[in-house]
Amino acid sequence: MADPVIRFVADRQAYLRNHTWMAAIAMGGAMAVLWALGNPYIWTGAPAGLAAIALRGWYLASEELAVVWEISEGTLSGPGPRVPLSQIEMVRTMGSYVQVITRGGDKHLIKYQADPAATKAAIERAMT
Repeated sequence: MADPVIRFVADRQAYLRNHTWMAAIAMGGAMAVLWALGNPYIWTGAPAGLAAIALRGWYLASEELAVVWEISEGTLSGPGPRVPLSQIEMVRTMGSYVQVITRGGDKHLIKYQADPAATKAAIERAMT
């Protein structure tokens, strides 16, 4: 009997949460740059940073949220080359991402996971 296919889909809430953090960082960063340049209107950095990340998030949402990774027939596949489970050296979480590192040093990100720890555990279970 064949092993079941395990799918990892991007989560919209994780995507929005990540972009909220990026917007906060971009707002602060833009204000800091304006302050360092001596601009008297440093407050304009906040809406600029927010607008930049909001536009980025809106523009990339359909592409990023459509990505599906899956484990089937002993391989992990997603938007890129198939990775044999036997070639995976390390799996770790980074925020809402799960990073898969192969024995050859290739790195793959499974982005915007609702429960990255569960994704990591599922990959590690499939590797055994």
